[in-house]
Amino acid sequence: MPVLLKVGDDISTDDIMPAGARVMPFWSNIPKTSAFTFEPVDDTYPRRAEENREGDGHAIVAGNNYGQGSSRENAALAPRYLGLRIVLARSFARIHWQNLANFGVFPLTFADLADYDRLKPGDVIRLSDIHETLRSGRKDFTASLGDGSTIALRHDLSPRQVDLLLSGGVINWLRARLASRDDAAEEKGERALALNPG
Repeated sequence: MPVLLKVGDDISTDDIMPAGARVMPFWSNIPKTSAFTFEPVDDTYPRRAEENREGDGHAIVAGNNYGQGSSRENAALAPRYLGLRIVLARSFARIHWQNLANFGVFPLTFADLADYDRLKPGDVIRLSDIHETLRSGRKDFTASLGDGSTIALRHDLSPRQVDLLLSGGVINWLRARLASRDDAAEEKGERALALNPG
């Protein structure tokens, strides 16, 4: 996937998803609020992301403390709506890191912090066997770059967060759990009816 945006240190959730009088009236309308995503940093991002949305998504490269500030979920949800699949950062602010996983965006850190300097917008990165690696419990990934070189990446997700990510986010994860419970309850009811038909 292409790197669509590269940002520096201490990018706040307000940099990612501004609030205020222009945006707040649309807060529950993710397609509408996504048009404001990264507006203070790069106001071309929403258009470029929308143009690239039908493919395999895109990546963002970030410096230290990515997502610091308020815990607003829209700062993870709106970029995800626009096709964000992976954030490669030197480090994450804790709550935003959790929100990324909650909405199906894979937060990865550089094993070698200097690799941040090697990436630029337009670079293409390739991660292979993501699902298999996550299911195996391994924490380390190797990403291939378009020039044939590689970079080492790492995730610090818990098993529960891995499940969320593999499900595509918390909404899909909960939907699957509820469906599984409903199926189990229905099966139990059918067995009880078969044992006591009268």
